[in-house]
This record gives sequence, structure tokens and C-alpha cells, in this order.
Amino acid sequence: MTIKTQPFYDSRTNTLTYVVYDPETRDAVLIDPVLDYEPHASAMWTESADRAVNFLKEQKLTLHYILETHAHADHLSGAQHVKVHFPKARLAIGARITEVQTLFKKVFNLPDDFPTDGSQFDVLLEEGEVLEAGSLKIETIYTPGHTPACATYHIDDAIFTGDAMFMPDFGTGRCDFPGGSSEALYHSITEKLYKLPDETRVFVGHDYQPTGREVKFMSTIAEQKASNVQLPEGRSKEEFVNMRDSRDRTLAAPKLLLQSLQVNIDAGSLPQPEDNEKRYLRIPVNVFRPASTPDADLTLEEV
Repeated sequence: MTIKTQPFYDSRTNTLTYVVYDPETRDAVLIDPVLDYEPHASAMWTESADRAVNFLKEQKLTLHYILETHAHADHLSGAQHVKVHFPKARLAIGARITEVQTLFKKVFNLPDDFPTDGSQFDVLLEEGEVLEAGSLKIETIYTPGHTPACATYHIDDAIFTGDAMFMPDFGTGRCDFPGGSSEALYHSITEKLYKLPDETRVFVGHDYQPTGREVKFMSTIAEQKASNVQLPEGRSKEEFVNMRDSRDRTLAAPKLLLQSLQVNIDAGSLPQPEDNEKRYLRIPVNVFRPASTPDADLTLEEV
């Protein structure tokens, strides 16, 4: 079987969404859909998610699963909007999402009855679990570090790494969010992803277009091992951890961090309307450390 992958790039958040499908059977999964959000007016719309929805419909694909690589801190998930169009599609995420829910329930002071058992999602995936989506088989590889609940999806000859690993000229995801760990990310990449065959295709969750180059979203394991600027094959754990932690201390929080996480730990569901029929997001004050002044060359907002 040869799968096809259709990427969709959201330039506002530098996010890659993927439709992965079998062109013969028309079976498909969707990875990391985006709900558009503008923070100044707190306005939401569905342009980004609709591009994937329209492609699925135009190609007459059967969407079996919506897969989240983790609870994103830079964009709101478009999963619930997609489910309106594909009500039979099931929403899946790594089972360690419960740890992230527990952490951020306290941050946002969510109601006592807010579930932290992952029950908002249709499927909680365990390490090594294989989902069957018609002719597609999706293996879950836990790749914690950016968050404790990050998962990489292995489909045919390709992996979808979310925020664990980016294009070789940009490196890896940051590890300074609650529950994050640069040491865990080192092990996730070197002991799991770099053990895959060199020809395995690597599809990343973001591209920040360093040096102003065009958007790129695919490399190979061989290319990552040879030239990942932060974690080439052979770099020691101590060297990587020191580099990653030092860099993270210079980074500002993603601009949609607080809006995104409270929605995404709830499977992309917006808060229920209040008595006046309006929905409200909670924005706590001074929850995270103030960022130090970034170095002159750190001009990209990482997630």
C-alpha cells in the first residue's frame, strides 16, 4: 500500500495539518486540524479546518479518525468543527492527556466536575497501540518531552511527529511547559524515532521558515540524524539538555497559549454558554514565568 499525504499550512500559527489516505480504498485520517482564532477581538472562524474538510469531501474520502498529536499550546483544535461534517469520525489522542488535563485544570481553576480522565476524547491511545482505519494502520509512538502526552503516529513509511521534531534546519520542540522535559525529548527522539529505518518519511507539526525560506514539512530519518541542528545523531544527552533548556529560557510564551490549552484539553470543545448566551475563555494572570529578553537572533515564536 502507498499512502498519500495532503498537507495544509496555517501561516498564522505555522501549523501543518495532514490528511493521510489510501487512494485505492479512500480510507483517511486527519491529523491536527486548526480552528482559527484572533485574540484581539477573541474572534473564531473555520477557514483552516474547512480546507481539510473540503478536500476530504472533494476526494470522496471516508474519515475514520481525527488524531491529535498532543494538546496544542499555539492554536485551538478544529476537531469539533470537523466532527460536525464527519460525525462518524472518532477523535483520538495519547492516553497521557490525562496528565495534561490534571495540570491545567488547576491552572485555569476549572469546575470540580471537569473530567481529567480523558473522557472528552473518543479514543485514548496507549504506547504501541495500532489503530485500524479501513486499510490504514496507525501505530502510536509515545514521544514525550514537549509535553508529557505527545504522540507520534507511524503510518506506512511515514511518521507524523507533531511538536517533537521539526525540519532539520530548525530542530526540536521546546520543553519548558508544565510537564515538559528536555531529557524526555532526547530519549523520545534518539531511542525511538532515530531507531526507525533511515528512509522513513518525517512529517512535522510546524514550520517556522528559518531564514525566510519557503514552507517545508517533510524530511527523512536519515536527514534528521545527519543534520538536525539541535539533535544530530551522536549528540550527548547532556549537550542537548543544556542547549534546549538554555534556549527555552529565552522564549516568550506562545501568544495563544492560554486560549488554546483550556479548549484543547477539552477535546477542542469551546466553553458552554453562560446565562447571557455568551462563551467565555479564562485568562489567568501571571501564571507562567516572565520571559527574559530574547537574544537578537531568536526572532521566531516557537511552540
